[in-house]
Amino acid sequence: MRDTRSGNACHKTSFAEANRADSGFDPQWRDDLGEKHAELAKRLETLVPCLEIPLHLAWIDAIQHLKRERGALIMAHSYQSPEIFHGVADITGDSLALAQAAADCGSDVIVMCGVHFMAESAKLLAPHKRVLIPDLEAGCSLASSITAADVRALRARHPGVPVVSYVNTSAEVKAESDACCTSANAVQVVEAMGSDKVIFLPDRYLGSWVATQTTVELVLWNGTCEVHESFTGREARHTRETFGAKLVAHPECAPEVLAEADFVGSTTAMGRWLERERPARVAMITECSMADNLRNRFPNIEFIKPCNLCPHMKRITLPNIHACLRDLRHEIHIDAAVATRARAALERMLAVGRQERV
Repeated sequence: MRDTRSGNACHKTSFAEANRADSGFDPQWRDDLGEKHAELAKRLETLVPCLEIPLHLAWIDAIQHLKRERGALIMAHSYQSPEIFHGVADITGDSLALAQAAADCGSDVIVMCGVHFMAESAKLLAPHKRVLIPDLEAGCSLASSITAADVRALRARHPGVPVVSYVNTSAEVKAESDACCTSANAVQVVEAMGSDKVIFLPDRYLGSWVATQTTVELVLWNGTCEVHESFTGREARHTRETFGAKLVAHPECAPEVLAEADFVGSTTAMGRWLERERPARVAMITECSMADNLRNRFPNIEFIKPCNLCPHMKRITLPNIHACLRDLRHEIHIDAAVATRARAALERMLAVGRQERV
């Protein structure tokens, strides 16, 4: 689903439908919640439909109570809806930052508000902690585009060529890889392999962008992100011409879109660019909630959409976060042998980052 207007993000699933989830909790508005969560309510007013805020506050209050009771920590990716990102999350960020935070935090119970590979990554870096995900069906088109068998077949066709896998992959695929990467460090990781040729998977658009930044020859896989692949260069030009906006695009978009962008970068890099450049008006060519969650941070910037919703991220709701905490359900388990090899690929990526900072 797409929203091409300024203002509140559109919702693929209505709030009423979300509240019919198997939560075991009937959210009832109480007058005292408006006063108790007045600051949060004010923040949400510009981000979600105002009629939803009372029900959001009831869920948020109940989740915060359960979170304290369980000694749990809630993590939310930047693509989560504002009521989750601002309302219940203790830690927010991109997928790698959340996984690293899982390893470093003091809580033994972690609720990952993101998609399945993110919960797996947190479990890989925090193997002794209990990692939960509110909905096991929260998947990813990139992660599902390639299997461990596919990676082994690629290795057979390109013997001796190292494999770099985007973190948007399953633990099984990571286990077949030499190193992982994010969109922010992909070029550095590819070059750290010390090879003239690297198998880069699974996103062909991210791989194409990385190829423009390095002399290393890349063997690409035909995977795409369903959120980013649907943007077009024509839409980008229309947005610039109609609204006079700066264009900020994620490298998972098609080359024709990136060619129109004023800045191309990762989720975290987008925020840094806004901090540095402070444009009067910007279009975030990425997932809708990214712009929603940045709007509070940059109140003087006008955020123009187009944007696309990730249907997998939107499977995470306040009701199923509540149920997840209540029942401690949907725990992430990874085969020990797979986990050992996948963790090694993640650790190699982190080692590259440490070398870059020296």
